[in-house]
Amino acid sequence: MNFKNILYENIDTLALITINRPESHNAISLETLDELNNAVDLATSDESVKVIAIIGAGGKSFASGSDLNEVLDRDLKKALEPIIQGLAEKLEKTPKPTIAGIDGICMGGGLEVALGCDLRIATPDSKFATPEGKLGIIPGGGATVRLPRIIGKGWGMEMLLMGDPIDAERAFQIGLITRLVEPKNLKLELTNMAETLSKFAPFVPRTMKAMVHFGMDSSLSSALMMEKYAQASLVQTDDKEEGIKAFLEKRDPNFKGS
Repeated sequence: MNFKNILYENIDTLALITINRPESHNAISLETLDELNNAVDLATSDESVKVIAIIGAGGKSFASGSDLNEVLDRDLKKALEPIIQGLAEKLEKTPKPTIAGIDGICMGGGLEVALGCDLRIATPDSKFATPEGKLGIIPGGGATVRLPRIIGKGWGMEMLLMGDPIDAERAFQIGLITRLVEPKNLKLELTNMAETLSKFAPFVPRTMKAMVHFGMDSSLSSALMMEKYAQASLVQTDDKEEGIKAFLEKRDPNFKGS
């Protein structure tokens, strides 16, 4: 598949998707958005891919947001389409773990793409913001819903209402990101995380991910019951037996996805 605005590469078990519009701080045009959707579909359908990661080209931005030239002309009909909400939801629903590797500006629609990922790691000079309020609109890619769920209502309100950037250290403190990585090590960290995740029994990451998303949107009692059923299904697998035996025998497990 040929892409114009993104790069797609396989690094062992990692599908690395790079937003490649550094001249515009990787602003997400509608064409770029279509390519990102196609790339995630491609990675999801590739059995050799265990983890999907998104980064931005140029060393200055993950993504600065939606392309404002297009937003300027956006009407009611277009605004009601999924747009970035659709991509973020796709990243959530793919059974494979997704990671945003952030180096630089991560704002507006760019932040909303990152919020759709399961994990977010960043370099120390990265900046995060939801500045839409200063433009006379509100976020439309899921930030008003996902941001408070990830960092709590207080900080969610702070970022959404004030619209001011926060630095990577603050983002780490409030749980928006979980790792700080030097820029030169960002790709290496992503490949190491993918390697670690690929060593788990195949059912584990996808089940863990599904349970967290289900639990966040359900009552406590429903989520706890679903967790029990999910674990009960996994304890019947050959991989469970192999994993426990390997641990007791002090060797690496040989998981087969069965």
